[in-house]
Amino acid sequence: MSEKKTKYIFVTGGVLSSLGKGITAASIGTLLKHTGQRVGVLKLDPYINVDPGTMSPLEHGEVFVTKDGAETDLDLGHYERFLDTSLTQNNNFTTGLVYKTVIENERKGKYLGKTIQVVPHIVNEIKERIVRAGEGKDILIVELGGTTGDIEGLPFLETIRQMKHELGKSTVFNVHVTLLPYIKAAGELKTKPTQHSVQELRRIGIAPHMLVLRAEVPVSSDIKRKIAYSCDVDEDSVIVAEDAATIYQVPLNFLRQDILTPICKQLELEECQPKMDEWTDLVHKIIMPKEEVKIAFVGKYLDLKESYKSLTEALIHAGAHLDSRVNIKWVDSEKVEEDGAAKYLNDVDGILVAGGFGERGVEGKILSIQYAREEKIPFLGICLGMQLSMVEFARNVLGLKEANSVEFNENTPDPIIYLIDEFIDAAGAKQIRTTTSPMGGTLRLGEYECETKEDSNLREAYDAPMIFERHRHRYEANPKYREALESNGMDITGESHGLIEAVEVVDHPWFLGVQFHPEFTSRLQNANPSILAFVEASMKNRK
Repeated sequence: MSEKKTKYIFVTGGVLSSLGKGITAASIGTLLKHTGQRVGVLKLDPYINVDPGTMSPLEHGEVFVTKDGAETDLDLGHYERFLDTSLTQNNNFTTGLVYKTVIENERKGKYLGKTIQVVPHIVNEIKERIVRAGEGKDILIVELGGTTGDIEGLPFLETIRQMKHELGKSTVFNVHVTLLPYIKAAGELKTKPTQHSVQELRRIGIAPHMLVLRAEVPVSSDIKRKIAYSCDVDEDSVIVAEDAATIYQVPLNFLRQDILTPICKQLELEECQPKMDEWTDLVHKIIMPKEEVKIAFVGKYLDLKESYKSLTEALIHAGAHLDSRVNIKWVDSEKVEEDGAAKYLNDVDGILVAGGFGERGVEGKILSIQYAREEKIPFLGICLGMQLSMVEFARNVLGLKEANSVEFNENTPDPIIYLIDEFIDAAGAKQIRTTTSPMGGTLRLGEYECETKEDSNLREAYDAPMIFERHRHRYEANPKYREALESNGMDITGESHGLIEAVEVVDHPWFLGVQFHPEFTSRLQNANPSILAFVEASMKNRK
């Protein structure tokens, strides 16, 4: 019996960015997965960076880390959270990576001395990567970043155009997401931006099979019909993506509009009735929860909350499973540094200190951790949050007043946190897998195992002696201070080949610092255990 041929759904966008192509792609994928299809996803990024790893969170939002350690676009986080799956480096690539590969191949003589051009060489490289990502899947959903007409996106659009001819009509389905703006002064929705966007897509040689209209207000059937006629799309293939109370409601909104019927018809799919009962129940608990809890989110990238996208979504997942609304109180760690912790934290049920890079706002995070520890407020520290919880404990319990991380003070007499290179050199630990970043630093990236200590918050949360979570950092807890910490009330409750992965304060209702990033493995249908346990402890504290 021959292998089933992979079908492709291409999602493009027009008029402007941030319309929700990622959520649209993830929502269609979710519905198809719940029909029993094997669904894969792929994000194409037209920017010239090889990957987002060196890009500022203020510029690009969160860098999402996959299981195999790839630093990718934040849309991959949406895909994982919606589809309840783990992706790899094969699920995201950029123009920069494509050109880099083609140029390296040319230098090695792989093109036999031919003149290297966008067509066919760049397009063929893109095509090969798309096909590779679809191997073993019934359907591959491919999202193209940017906006139709962007000069850097043209090779990708040419690839999509060619694949339609090569694979046949029943194998390719094109979805175009576009803006339907509401002009308040006129009291009207305007269709011209959508019409012009579709015209540009057609000029390139791609005719969309479906339009997803991003709108802030309800769209009448007359307007949908007008757009269908002017853009030459079937009426049942004009779908409205109205603002929703939660992004997890979008698949249900699409389902109500029967979005799968035209997709299944074009792609000749037999089963088109998704089983969404569990999903619907969780969405209901997000929108109308029975309880609520207030969590202080102490960070420093608060001007762009997209920098913490996975973590804020993970709190939503935990709340849904506990039937509780998680109200986030955003706390700027620099303001804590100026005004003290009590001013900002005296009315919260739990305190979360997030990760980050650089010295700015660090002392404010340390004051927040001290407040959580001394006032017995449930605490979760992630990555830098764990490291600073150890620094705080060393300063205020062990009496090592100049304790610090070498990231912030290279000459500290008590380097509680030091570079991973020093651990590897001292231990000769060949089993510690690391990556060298483009900036020259050594990083732990991707999934690592962690042994959990019996009778700890960590063990109780995961209910497993060995867990697997993802990392993105280059500094480690210094084992030299382990004995002093443990003999004074800070337990090491998670380890990986001698590396400290988790710490807890013994004399505290619920205190956990983790070196890994639990938010990267949280899904709507499978909330991350440590974040779930933290929110549950915060709810108990509220009561």
